Amino acid sequence: MKYSLVCVLFVVALQSAFAQQDSTAVYKKRVLETTEVDFLTSYYTQDGNNASVTGGIGDEHLTDFTPTIVLKMPLNADDVLTVDVGISAYTSASSSNLDPFDGSSGASDNGGSTIGSPWVASSGASKQDTWGSLSVDYSHSSDDRNRIVNGHVSFATEYDYTSIGFGGGYTMLFNEKNTEIGISGNIYLDTWSPRYPTELDSYLEAGNDLTAGFFNGVDILNQSGNIIDKFGAAGTIWTPQSSTGLIDDTSRNSYALSLSFSQIVSKNSQFSVFLDIVSQQGWLGNPLQRVYFGDVDNYYIGNASSISNYTSSSNTDVFQLADDIERLPDSRLKIPIGFRYNHYINEIVTLRTYYRYYYDDWGINSHTASIELPIKISEKFTLYPSYRYYSQTAADYFAPYEQNLSTSEFYTSDYDLSEFNANQYGIGASYTDIFAKWHIWKLGLKSIDLKYNNYKRNTGLNANIISVGFKFVMD
Repeated sequence: MKYSLVCVLFVVALQSAFAQQDSTAVYKKRVLETTEVDFLTSYYTQDGNNASVTGGIGDEHLTDFTPTIVLKMPLNADDVLTVDVGISAYTSASSSNLDPFDGSSGASDNGGSTIGSPWVASSGASKQDTWGSLSVDYSHSSDDRNRIVNGHVSFATEYDYTSIGFGGGYTMLFNEKNTEIGISGNIYLDTWSPRYPTELDSYLEAGNDLTAGFFNGVDILNQSGNIIDKFGAAGTIWTPQSSTGLIDDTSRNSYALSLSFSQIVSKNSQFSVFLDIVSQQGWLGNPLQRVYFGDVDNYYIGNASSISNYTSSSNTDVFQLADDIERLPDSRLKIPIGFRYNHYINEIVTLRTYYRYYYDDWGINSHTASIELPIKISEKFTLYPSYRYYSQTAADYFAPYEQNLSTSEFYTSDYDLSEFNANQYGIGASYTDIFAKWHIWKLGLKSIDLKYNNYKRNTGLNANIISVGFKFVMD
């Protein structure tokens, strides 16, 4: 919220300065007549059984609350400044199991009784986090309003990740503004502050010594539930894939070029097409996510009698030690191409459609199709039911729990990279008052939007999203 206060004071000062500058200018229609303020928030919750932090199985319960303020301010007749400030506060059962043993009295103090489970959320620090973002966009329109240029900068951070972005775009309208062509470019320079699964991190910190640090006094079990000899020969003790290091590159850089074309084809119809080309370089895996190999022996900490029941949600007291973290190529090319078609059927009903095809060089191909049908039920109220379908192929490097091979160069059990399809059903309602008669301080309420979506994957993930938006105009 400190960012919000600073931004509001900054833009109000700019508004005052430009207002004085405009007082002697020749009148022309402004791009934005008055300052607009959007208060947006959403609440998201999900459940599933394929947590990537625990190797493709485990509790995926997550909640996320995201309040956002968007301030759009005319600097003069041609220029608009937009400031977007948001936070995302989430709790995650999956992320909590970065350290499944956290919340106990400490591994080395438990005398071999340390327990954890992929099906039980840990109470440790990684259970919740807050993501914050700030972006500033400046746009300038030509006198004839046929050319628009914009530039923006952004910053986002959470406990293990920081992102700095910048970019700009150019839009041209012609054919009496019936045709629009746009081009934009964006660069994001991201940096990991990596956090690792606790057993891997502790193993390296202890110099590969299973009798020191975290592992001191903690029994390690084999697949049969027998306590291993920590001084045993290779092949009889737990040894992770990497014994020298985990991440060797903490950068992740993304470069995106976007092209768009929009055409009004009649007084009732409009279509647009878009193409994005995105190149990513750096560490593209997630260091939080475990991988278990199918061609090496398994080792555990916890209750031996629960090993046979490990993949069941009834397992509450044994945890399998990771073989490695997710590893993926250090480059990725993404190319989505999409199409929109909107048709005004009559004064009550409008049709909005969307289709996107996506390709990347990791082996994922996907299709997205959606339809929305706004229904105007009165002068101020509109309902808009919607449906979205999504399907994708699996990445070349994906395999479920215990099906990756240690001989592979790249591997993941993140179900976001698996083959799946999903259906999303939504219903929304909006209230619009173009005269903004209802006020809070100097802000007139222009519109309210409320929407609910239910999302289901055929892998078992189920999510619900409620979002609310309030748009105000400043007197």
